[in-house]
Amino acid sequence: MIPPVFILVRPQMGENIGAAARAMLNFGLERMRVVGPRDGWPNPKAVAMASGAGRVLDQAGLFADLAGAVADCDFVFATTARGRELVKEVVTPERAMAMARAMGAEGKRVGVLFGPERAGLENDDIVRANAIVTVPVNPEFPSLNLGQCVLLLGYEWQRQGAGVPPSVMELARTDFASREEVERLGDHFEERLMAAGFFFPETKVEGMKANLRNMWGRLGLTRAEVQTFHGMLRQIAFKLKKQGE
Repeated sequence: MIPPVFILVRPQMGENIGAAARAMLNFGLERMRVVGPRDGWPNPKAVAMASGAGRVLDQAGLFADLAGAVADCDFVFATTARGRELVKEVVTPERAMAMARAMGAEGKRVGVLFGPERAGLENDDIVRANAIVTVPVNPEFPSLNLGQCVLLLGYEWQRQGAGVPPSVMELARTDFASREEVERLGDHFEERLMAAGFFFPETKVEGMKANLRNMWGRLGLTRAEVQTFHGMLRQIAFKLKKQGE
């Protein structure tokens, strides 16, 4: 698997280059190229902003022009929020990184272009790309900071390869209650509610009990939660007994 190379085209602020490096390393990407940085290279402000991701900057390739930066790339994406009146496929970050993974798995080299902060990529830059990546942002304010844009693409790259499930229940040193434990809790509740005269009128008792049983089964209680409910019921019963004496 060959990960994509992120190519910063004529970046203007060292801080944004550093933020981009930090975002890249957050998501396991270390191949950066810098084309014609306004304030020269290396840039101490970029190093300071990278905050621990200095190795991305240390390994970054410096290029005088974009042609040289993409010369070894088999496929190039250009990130831009604006229509450029060019005939090109336009994809989301999700689709772009899926394509990058597929091509990287085949040994192909993929580049992703990010434009300068003030105006983004120019048409002369975009014509060197095979496809455009556009983020679905607010059309009234579509401009993204360089670091933000790098972060979005980096996140999509990592997300698709990490195999992380969309939802995980953290059980905090406990387990889900077994069916038997939930059934016993239901019995305990019915016992206490019956004693309190909750089940009324007689014609609705079975339906009320069924609703309660359904609720307990649906909640997905942990053993700790079941034990807490039992403790609550016992304490309520104890207090009521004391009051009645």
